[in-house]
Amino acid sequence: MELSIRKFSIKRFIENIRVKPLAIALAVPLGVQLASYLATRGSMDIYDRIKSPPLSPPGWLFPVVWTILFTLMGVSSYLVYREKSPYTKEALTIYGMQLGFNFLWSILFFVAEAFLVSFVWLCGLFILIFIMILAFRRIKPLAAYLQIPYALWVLFALYLNAGIYLLN
Repeated sequence: MELSIRKFSIKRFIENIRVKPLAIALAVPLGVQLASYLATRGSMDIYDRIKSPPLSPPGWLFPVVWTILFTLMGVSSYLVYREKSPYTKEALTIYGMQLGFNFLWSILFFVAEAFLVSFVWLCGLFILIFIMILAFRRIKPLAAYLQIPYALWVLFALYLNAGIYLLN
């Protein structure tokens, strides 16, 4: 039995980038981030008014982390799109669903201040992220691995959301 390992070449990867699909792939999640910001900007002071659980990061950290995560989502979706697998449409549909769940969580938490509902919604988002990772892995493992920080951040957000619900 022979084990074949295909070498990853950054140079070859950069040479094969298709700019327009990559730009669209990045614009979609970053657009969701912008829409989320616009929908919640009048409610962001809630984070300063509520009791937070231990390990709660400062408010300025959230937009930094989310920008990184949304960028990784865009790169992952581009990698999946580029593969033209028979599973691509299904994987990108799941991706779109989790983006929608992500956007609506912000409104439930910050605007509606529905902490229990937003916790349950976040559980649904985590399940969708997990399914998305599995779907991406089937097509392009690197695309799946790039979503692991997102899944971990949402697990941390579940802890924060639960703590906020219990403390407020």
